[in-house]
Amino acid sequence: MDWGRAKNVLIYSFLLLNLLLCYQLWMDLREQVSANLDFTSLSSSTQRIMEQKDIRILCPIPAATPELPDITYRYSAGEGDGTVQLTRPVDSKLIFSFTELSGELESQIPDIGSYRFDPLESEVGTFVLHPLVDGKWPLFSVRLELVYNNQRIVAYRRPQIDIGEGGKGEAQKVLPASKALGSLIEKFFPQGAAVKEIELGYYGELFNSESQVAAPMWRFLLEDGKSYYVNGISADIISPKTP
Repeated sequence: MDWGRAKNVLIYSFLLLNLLLCYQLWMDLREQVSANLDFTSLSSSTQRIMEQKDIRILCPIPAATPELPDITYRYSAGEGDGTVQLTRPVDSKLIFSFTELSGELESQIPDIGSYRFDPLESEVGTFVLHPLVDGKWPLFSVRLELVYNNQRIVAYRRPQIDIGEGGKGEAQKVLPASKALGSLIEKFFPQGAAVKEIELGYYGELFNSESQVAAPMWRFLLEDGKSYYVNGISADIISPKTP
């Protein structure tokens, strides 16, 4: 028997078990906190429908309504969309400190500091990050994917995209998250839906063209993995994306 390999398998198994236990504890705490969330920002009719459809909100409802413009960007299909192997694999510490990890990766992915880790879109074997607009708002439709194996990041992949600094429209006050949530509860969320995250960012389609527009969007992630996007200006709703 290869005792060294068996030892590594046991270590990885215990690490995975600990992560699962921590995740379950986190979800249990979220469930407990949800009982104390303030839903007064939702209309009484929306709250009634929540009860009728057994819809749960497991996260705070953001109150901020900043003024944001549309942005323009250029996406080039086929230019750098493939997987790029790292010349020097890096130990994965993303679950502990993204800042530390990005510091270790910036020599091979120079602009990684302008991205934000998205734990809810990440999956086994892949960590997902989104570029930040003005250093704050994630561009949800664009993904930098860090590929890991045996606790080491070995490669990455991403589309080639340029966000135009001067291609911004007129800033407008975004729709309150409570209003966007109310529309989803009343018209779109299925029976028993559970909302685990509400976040403001940008969303735009990825077409191979000279210039495209991304609008401010509220993203609503459900516990079953579906995501809904509500335009922060027009209130239009984009069809859910499933895992």
